[in-house]
Amino acid sequence: MASRSSNRTAVPEAKGALDKFKYEVASELGVPLTDGYNGDLTSRQNGSVGGYMVKKMIENQERQMASKSNMQ
Repeated sequence: MASRSSNRTAVPEAKGALDKFKYEVASELGVPLTDGYNGDLTSRQNGSVGGYMVKKMIENQERQMASKSNMQ
């Protein structure tokens, strides 16, 4: 059966960095994410990793935008 996942990395070159970031966030949150099968994790655990990743990316982007506007 073919995979039906619509999750595609917009910039394929960033996949490694995103994976590393995912494991860092999981570690910070205490989620036992491993390379390979993680079907024993709850939806809440997996969702918390993804949600926290987005939160950190938004915070980082806001910081970058604020520093650029302060330079002008």
